[in-house]
Amino acid sequence: MKIGIIGAGYVGRTIAAKAVETGHTVMISNSRGPQTLFSLQGAIGCETGTVDETAAFGDAVVIAIPLSAIDTLPAERLAGKIVIDAVNYYFERDGHIDALDKGETTTSELLAARLPGARVVKAFNAIRMIDVEPASRPEGAPDRLALPLAGDDEAAKAEVAALYNAFGFDPLDAGTLSESWRFERDRPAYCNLKPREELARTLAETVR
Repeated sequence: MKIGIIGAGYVGRTIAAKAVETGHTVMISNSRGPQTLFSLQGAIGCETGTVDETAAFGDAVVIAIPLSAIDTLPAERLAGKIVIDAVNYYFERDGHIDALDKGETTTSELLAARLPGARVVKAFNAIRMIDVEPASRPEGAPDRLALPLAGDDEAAKAEVAALYNAFGFDPLDAGTLSESWRFERDRPAYCNLKPREELARTLAETVR
């Protein structure tokens, strides 16, 4: 699969490296332009481009930017694409967003509203990037851990679930985008890796 990654911070770089390792073709971008990312081509083996080029490139496009920057995304280029939302809400960085503070919506629903036609799947937000490599296990391993995902498009979720599996984690479907609050920041499942059955129980017991 061709994977575009918008955002070249720790999250974007880690996902890019793992995607290349598992056989995908990757293009990564940031807001400052591809000339600032030239070293990643050799270090990771990915391509670099502008945000628009990356959005056009990917069969799936990972969004790994601050929540406060989602208005800068090229909505038209992302229409019809699988958009993997790895964004978390940090009011200390993003400023307070009343609807999120009140629990009236989710970060993924905000993103989906900015990207009409995009097939948004919440994923890769609930694991510390430092844990991606050491926690990865082959399929069927007894100590394999699970990662949650959520979305309204079943086919898109299946593609992201396959990516989780390739990365070395059991995928756990947590429901629709409206249910993705269950693994947002500060919830019990957030960056708290568990086996699949235990994660399912944690998500089910989480209260808003």
